[in-house]
Amino acid sequence: MSFYEQVRVDVLRHGAINNPYLKRFRAGDLTDRELHEFAVEFYSFARFFPRILAAQLVNTEDEAVADELTKVLYSELGDGLVKNRHELLYRNFLRSLGIGIHDAMTTPMRPSTRAYIEGMEELYSSSNHAAALGASFGLENMAITMWDHLIPGLSLLKQDRHPHMDITYFTFHRELESEHEKAMEHAMEAVEGANCTSNTSMSEKEKEDFRLGMKAVLDYLEGFWMGLERKMADPAQAWTPPVQQRASALRGQPN
Repeated sequence: MSFYEQVRVDVLRHGAINNPYLKRFRAGDLTDRELHEFAVEFYSFARFFPRILAAQLVNTEDEAVADELTKVLYSELGDGLVKNRHELLYRNFLRSLGIGIHDAMTTPMRPSTRAYIEGMEELYSSSNHAAALGASFGLENMAITMWDHLIPGLSLLKQDRHPHMDITYFTFHRELESEHEKAMEHAMEAVEGANCTSNTSMSEKEKEDFRLGMKAVLDYLEGFWMGLERKMADPAQAWTPPVQQRASALRGQPN
């Protein structure tokens, strides 16, 4: 099994997309209050993800990898069509639920949401390029499974209680995800078999850092979902990966 295949399997087994909240969401088992909280908290991701991607792009040395990241960022901005800018599509989702954009922007993030957003920013902009690429790989390769939990649940809620709900943001993303996965696969090819600057594959240390960045971003995402899970003993509790391991990976130092 190639390194790419190994890490992809690890992504698909992670709690970021295998957890009680997403299972409950897929069944449409959310109160209106929980739906409102999800909509507002997830907006933080929709708002800040382009900035996070841009930070990674300007810190990426490998031009082949930068090419693939550019494709993902351009997609987030609507591929040149303003009406398809992803954050704008999400605003339509909020409005369809009666949530004002100002209210969504000014509502303080839950600790678990803030940990997720700030964790992504730190990982994606890291000078440790292997860890940053691992984080991006993890997020893009979990996405199809995530949408395949969220869309059925939202469709049920639309059918049962919210007929005017606009879920275009979610269905639009689902259609694009195979392209984003392909971009990450090409980025992996650039560093794992045909590095455009050194013509060498990833070292064992780079592979370790890649895995660490990948796991860290998925841990943050799992914490985001668990922060929304009402069945937790303390639903407001922030949940983060081991700080020492994460910090050492970001600095490019051994654990």
